[in-house]
Amino acid sequence: MPRLMPLIVFTALCIGARPGFANDQARLVGAWTLISYEVEQQATGVREPVLGQHPSGSIIFTPEGRMMVVLTGEGRKPPATDQDRAELLNSLVAYTGLYRLEGQKWITTVDVSANPAWVGGEQTRFFRFDGDRLQESTGWTHWPAHPDKGAVRFILTWECAQ
Repeated sequence: MPRLMPLIVFTALCIGARPGFANDQARLVGAWTLISYEVEQQATGVREPVLGQHPSGSIIFTPEGRMMVVLTGEGRKPPATDQDRAELLNSLVAYTGLYRLEGQKWITTVDVSANPAWVGGEQTRFFRFDGDRLQESTGWTHWPAHPDKGAVRFILTWECAQ
């Protein structure tokens, strides 16, 4: 037991050094409903809706460390043609995987995604709480669908569904 004491003390200090960590994980756990999904241009600060003014979506965090998210664009309709079916992919974001917290970000190791390029990789999101709302954002990146916008980040606002 004397050999374990330094390890126990070190572990307690590490946990104590991040008092918000356990609280943040407890606050994340549950179901959240999408309020808004915007893209912000770094150069101008201009924000625009990504999937329309009224997109739909849910994100769920389990106590066991799994997250699942589905976002769909405003005005989606059942497809009538193959082209319609292909276009529906432009208004869908969906993935799931195990997540971990590192400070004010969660990192998901993606195991299933509507975008096959994400499978096996990690998705990192920054977050903060504002009352009963959760704000999520990506890091600054270049949006392949709109390279003319320069560096952008995606900002999602969620409301607790519980």
